[in-house]
Amino acid sequence: MKKPIPPPSTGPVPSEQAADFSASITRFLEDPEAPMRLSSADRDHPYWEKFKRRVKSMGYQPEHLWRLVKQQRRFSARSVWITEDKDFHFTYNLTGDMQQTLHRLDMHMGGTLGGTTTIPEGTRDQILTSSLMEEAISSSLLEGAATTREVAKQMLRTERKPKDRSERMVLNNYLTMQQLVNWKRKPMTVERLMEIHRTVSSETLDDPLNEGRIRSNNDVHVVDGYGEILYSPPDHARLNALLEAFCRFANDTSNDPFIHPVVRGITLHFLIGYIHPFVDGNGRTARALFYWYLLRSGYWLVEFLAISKIILRAPAQYGRAYLHTEQDSNDLTYFLAFNIRSLRLAMDDLDLYLGRKLAERKNLFSVIRNTHINERQADLVALWFREPERTMTIQEAMTRNNVVYQTARTDLLGLEGLGIAVHRKAGKKLLFFRSPQFDTRLEAMNRS
Repeated sequence: MKKPIPPPSTGPVPSEQAADFSASITRFLEDPEAPMRLSSADRDHPYWEKFKRRVKSMGYQPEHLWRLVKQQRRFSARSVWITEDKDFHFTYNLTGDMQQTLHRLDMHMGGTLGGTTTIPEGTRDQILTSSLMEEAISSSLLEGAATTREVAKQMLRTERKPKDRSERMVLNNYLTMQQLVNWKRKPMTVERLMEIHRTVSSETLDDPLNEGRIRSNNDVHVVDGYGEILYSPPDHARLNALLEAFCRFANDTSNDPFIHPVVRGITLHFLIGYIHPFVDGNGRTARALFYWYLLRSGYWLVEFLAISKIILRAPAQYGRAYLHTEQDSNDLTYFLAFNIRSLRLAMDDLDLYLGRKLAERKNLFSVIRNTHINERQADLVALWFREPERTMTIQEAMTRNNVVYQTARTDLLGLEGLGIAVHRKAGKKLLFFRSPQFDTRLEAMNRS
C-alpha cells in the first residue's frame, strides 16, 4: 500500500498565487452551476486524490476548489479532543449515507433487521457462536494469520489445541470476544486494556514479554510491504498519559457535546492504531475495543455482526482510511466512513443469514413431522444436508443446541441408531459423521 499524497495546504495563500486564486474564486462565484457541482463532488467527503479527479472537468484548479471544500468542511465539522495536545484534536463530518446507516443501526437494536427478519427463537446461541467464530477468524486473517476458515472453525468447534501461531491468534480472538461480553458493564482502565492485549496476543508475539505490556521504545512503525514507513506513532514516554486519556474518553458518560455511540466506538478503534501502544497486536486490540464499547452502549446486536469479515474484503481501503485521517489534519471522517459502511454491509450479511436460517427452520419441521427425531437432531440433520463432510463432536452439539453433555450425546447416538450418522474415536473424543446411507435412510423414514 502506497502512502497517500498529502492534500495541498489550506493555510494563507502565498503572495505570488494570491491574484490567480482571487480571480479563480471570483469566476467560481459568478458561475451559477459551480457551487452545486462542487457540492456533488464532495457528497461523500472524498480524500484529496479522489476529489481532484472528480473536479478535473470543472475548469478550475483543483487546489483552489479544495480550499473552498475544506472551508465548508471546517465550518460544519464537529470536534473531538482526547487531550489538550493539538495532535489529539480530531474533527469529523457525518455525510448523508453515514447518518442513514447510524439511524438504521439505532432502529434495529431490538432484534429486527429490515423490519421483517428476526433472530429465530431457539437458535440465538448457535448464531452467536458462528458470528463470534467468523469475527475471530477474520480479525486474525487481517493481521496475517495463515489458515483457512474451515480449519480454524474446526479447531474452535472441536476445542482442539492450536497447532501454530496462526491458529493461536484465532483462538485468542475468540476467547477475547467472549470475555468482552462479560466486561460490557465495566469501565475501561489501562489495566483492563493490558489484559485485553495480553489475551489477544498470548503466544503470538516474537517476545512473550510484550504480551499485555506498553512498548518501551520508538522502534515501532507502520510500514508498507517494501519497508517504507507509513506512520510513526507518538513517543513511548507519552503512552501512559495517552492511555489514561483514552480511558477517560471511553468511559465518558456526560457525552457533552454529544457524540453518537457508534462514532465514539469507531474513534476508540482509530485511537489504538494512532497511539499504537503495543509492539504488535494493536489492530486486534482496536477491533475488540470497538465491540466492547458498542456492547457497553446497549448495541447488543453487534455480537452477531462479523465486521472484520467485511473489512477483510477491502484491507487496503481499511489501511488508507487510517492514513487519510492522519494525512488530512486528523479528519476522522475518512475512518468513520469506511467503518460505518462496513457496519452496514455486516448488517446486510446478517439479514441474509437470518433469512436463510428461517427457511432452514421451516424445512426442519417437515423432517420432524414424519420422523422420530427431535428438533435438535433435525438441526444436526440439516447441517449435514448443507455440509456433507462436516464432523460433529458432543461438545459442539452441546454449544450448538445449548444443552448438557448427556443430552447432546443422546441426540448424536440416537441419529447413529437411525442410520443417519456414524462415529469413530479420536483419542478420548467421539467424532460423528454423516452416514453413507444418510439420504436413503432419511427418505425411508419420511415414507414410513
